[in-house]
Amino acid sequence: MGPMRDSLNAFLDYPQVAVSNAQSGPLAGLGLGVKDIYDVAGYRTGCGNLDTYAQGSPATRSAPAVQVILDAGAHFLGKTQTDEFAFSLMGQNAHFPQPMNSAAPNRVTGGSSSGSAAAVAGGLADIALGSDTGGSIRAPASFCGLIGLRITHGRIPLDGVMPLAPSLDTVGWFARDMDVYEAVTEVMLAPSSHDERSDRARPRLLRLAALDELVFGPAEAAEYRRMLSIVTAALGDVETATPLSHSGDDLYWCFRKIQAREAWQSRGRWIETHPGSLDRSVEDRFRFGQTVDDAALAQAREYRAGFREELGALLGKDGYLVLPTVPGAAPLKSEAPDSLLAYRERALRLLCLSGLSGFPQISLPLGTVDGAPFGLSLLGPASSDRQLIALGRRILETKD
Repeated sequence: MGPMRDSLNAFLDYPQVAVSNAQSGPLAGLGLGVKDIYDVAGYRTGCGNLDTYAQGSPATRSAPAVQVILDAGAHFLGKTQTDEFAFSLMGQNAHFPQPMNSAAPNRVTGGSSSGSAAAVAGGLADIALGSDTGGSIRAPASFCGLIGLRITHGRIPLDGVMPLAPSLDTVGWFARDMDVYEAVTEVMLAPSSHDERSDRARPRLLRLAALDELVFGPAEAAEYRRMLSIVTAALGDVETATPLSHSGDDLYWCFRKIQAREAWQSRGRWIETHPGSLDRSVEDRFRFGQTVDDAALAQAREYRAGFREELGALLGKDGYLVLPTVPGAAPLKSEAPDSLLAYRERALRLLCLSGLSGFPQISLPLGTVDGAPFGLSLLGPASSDRQLIALGRRILETKD
């Protein structure tokens, strides 16, 4: 592979292959970037790893999640950069130049859907497919000032997509505005029984004090309060809910254990037979999964089931949790590894709620801190994906 072929380091310099698309449809005229964990016919799927790319063969068919967008008229622009095997949150792949965050050039894009976020934020693509296991749609959306939805787990099939942790993996996409986001949603999401609820109904909005406290400092807290005032103006009052019985630390470790064990099951044999292929920090995340034995995994899954039941009871059919997407603006590219790790661990305490429950969450580009984007999220009941997008539109229209 050669160097990146764009100034933002968003797209990978793979040999170009013609990818057909419908000449008309709801997405006609829109350009599509695809995270390099999705199969695209005629392209190798590199998964952010040089050995995987070198040893792979071109895909014979595109992943259904890619094909449905092409069939709706969007045209393929290229494969976008990803962190190695999609197992990172910062978008810093040691094998490639870092993608550029056009909204805050001295800060990271976030990952692992780094190239997709960079492409959309920089205007190189209208739509870009990513994925979200631990936050890889929501964090880059917040960092780059984009709209990003983590869908209800299992609502879009993952055929032709590299698995990381299957009980957590989801399809996702970025767009800069809600018109495009809604158009992609109509193509991607089959209707559900929950979709019959009125988009204009008054939602029941909830906050958890423990989540609000995860923002970094006074500037972030003040901006979060301002964002909450926009939500209130758009949708009504936000009620402080009774604290959950599941602590943030316990939820974090539950998530980490399930993710790491499943990731090792997905990729461990390959890692063992390709010593030195992975960046050390990424390999360490995978190898943590070796330490999670069957009993610990069963315990974590039982804990997850209890949390899902409790959060589901809190939300009911019409409840939506309002929370900061991440603790603040994207970290500076120059920050030390220990500082980036501390950010990641704090962010995962916010991001793991949607992953563990399987419930959908949308990040909206509502705020700024130190001149950089800072997103606000709504997390809704299972299958409320379309409602989240409709509520997001009302919030963004009030902001404007």
